[in-house]
Amino acid sequence: MVVAQGMVIGPAAADEDTDVTSAGTRGAPFRPSLGRKSGLVTNSYAYRNPRDRNARRSAVWEVTAGSLFAAGDSGDTGKIDDGAPGRRSDRFTGSAVFRMNTRRADFGDVEVAFDLNIAGQGSTSYTPAISYDGVHIWLRHRTQYHLYAVSVARRDGKVLIKKKCPGGPSNGGTYYVLGAQVPGYPILRNTWRPVSATVRNNPDGSVTVAGFIDGEPVVSAVDTGVGCAPITQVAAVGIRGDNTRFRFADFTVTQLQ
Repeated sequence: MVVAQGMVIGPAAADEDTDVTSAGTRGAPFRPSLGRKSGLVTNSYAYRNPRDRNARRSAVWEVTAGSLFAAGDSGDTGKIDDGAPGRRSDRFTGSAVFRMNTRRADFGDVEVAFDLNIAGQGSTSYTPAISYDGVHIWLRHRTQYHLYAVSVARRDGKVLIKKKCPGGPSNGGTYYVLGAQVPGYPILRNTWRPVSATVRNNPDGSVTVAGFIDGEPVVSAVDTGVGCAPITQVAAVGIRGDNTRFRFADFTVTQLQ
C-alpha cells in the first residue's frame, strides 16, 4: 500500500447514502452545458460567497477552487495563478488549484469521458511544481475527503488511480494509490485527446476503477477496502487540476451496463 500526498481545497456537500444498485444515471448520457459561449462560467468566489447575488453561478457546475471559463464549446481554467478570484475572476483565477464537480450527485456505475487539451504547466509560490501536477478525473466524489481520482495527465508522465479517505494530512484526508502506476504518458501540449475513467461496484462489495487515454485502457484497480471501505454510494463526478492550464470539451457521463 502506497500513501500519496495531495491537496484539495473547498468542501462539497455530501449526498445521502444510497446504494448504486438503486440509484444512478438513468436513460441518456449526461452532457452538461457550460451555459455560455465565452467568459466566466463560475468560480470559487461564488462557492465561498453564497449570499452574493452578483456572483457568477452555474446550474450544473460547482467550482470550489479556481475559475471556469467558457471558450466556445470548451471549458477553460484560465491562467495559472494562486490569487483569490473576485466576482468575475478578472484579476486572479486561482486556477493553480482547480477543483470542479457536478452539482448532480446521483452517479453510480458510470464512465466519465471528455476531450482534454493542455496549454501548459507552471507553478506559484503557494503551489510549487510537484510530480502529480496535471489533470485528474473525479469519480464517486462524496466529499473533498472521500473520493476516487484517476490521473490522466501528470507532470511525471504517470497514469494512476487514487482513493481519498477521511482523516489525515492532505487537507483532512489521506490518499492511497490503488494498483499500478503506469509510466510513459507525458503531457502533450496543445493537443486534443480523449480521456475517460470508469467506476463499477462488484458483487463481493469491492469497486473496480479504470482509466483510459486515446480510447485505450491504461490502468485498472480493484478496491477491496484500502484505507477505508470501498466507496459504493452514488456521488458527484468532476475534474481536478494542479498547476495546469487546460481546456475540456464534450464532458459526458454514461451509465455502465
